[in-house]
Amino acid sequence: LASKLRRWKEALIIVQPDTVLRWHRDLFRHYWRRKSRARSQCGRSPLTEDVVVLIKQMARENATWGAERIRGELRKLGVEVSKSSIQKYMAGVRKHRASKQTWARFLRNHASEIWACDFLQTYDVFFRTVFVFVIIELGSRRIVHFRVTRNPTDEWTAQQLRETTPSGVGPRFLIRDNDKKYGSSFERAASGIEVLETPDRAPRANAVCERFLGSLRRECLDHFVILNERHVHRLVKEYKAYFNHARPHQGIEQRVPCRTARLEAPPITATLSSRPVLNGLHHDYSWLGASSAEQNQAQFLTRH
Repeated sequence: LASKLRRWKEALIIVQPDTVLRWHRDLFRHYWRRKSRARSQCGRSPLTEDVVVLIKQMARENATWGAERIRGELRKLGVEVSKSSIQKYMAGVRKHRASKQTWARFLRNHASEIWACDFLQTYDVFFRTVFVFVIIELGSRRIVHFRVTRNPTDEWTAQQLRETTPSGVGPRFLIRDNDKKYGSSFERAASGIEVLETPDRAPRANAVCERFLGSLRRECLDHFVILNERHVHRLVKEYKAYFNHARPHQGIEQRVPCRTARLEAPPITATLSSRPVLNGLHHDYSWLGASSAEQNQAQFLTRH
């Protein structure tokens, strides 16, 4: 029988050596867990939920701040938090600290000083190409300039930039893509302006201008059969006036680019007025009892 059961001696051992080692490791882990818990109860009290939310908010809104910088800001507010605790809660908000300014943050920091330009390609009734050149101000979403052509050369594009800055007053930066329409003449016309080429494989680098071109196509040009350049110019001119003076924009908290004041409540004696735009494709709503500034704006839109 013993020759058939060669491991019969192991049945006499109640506990295997591996089991004893595993029990010891578990006991060691349990011992130190209880000891650590006892020390933490005697130390600092855990952070409140409000302080944790504040740490995460500071880490999210200030990409260049480290844990020590946030600790100083909290101390200024009368909140004492250790550096290690701040690093613990920063890790969930910010995976890594950026070593340099990102493109998106650069655009947000300098939006009021940046213009962007781009071309929209469309077709007339005979399937001939027509180009619309647009320059937009990023901070206010205001359309600064536009022109229509069938042959957009480097010299023509440079002339548009000169017309936009006749007195040499222009933005600090101008975003453009890597199209061949922007050549040496365009660079000379941009004297005093730092021209920024969009990076490769970055489809959102010129997102504000491209968003406007998409709106121009979806909200205007797609609803008309284009006859010629003059027809395109008339449509875009009317849409530009509507876009700048009447259309709210999500990117600027539903404000209108060229309207500084916003009515918080309608006047008591006012009546609602609806003005058609682009033959009724859109409508501009305003109060007839509004201020003189609002009335002057409505008269401007009617004339243009």
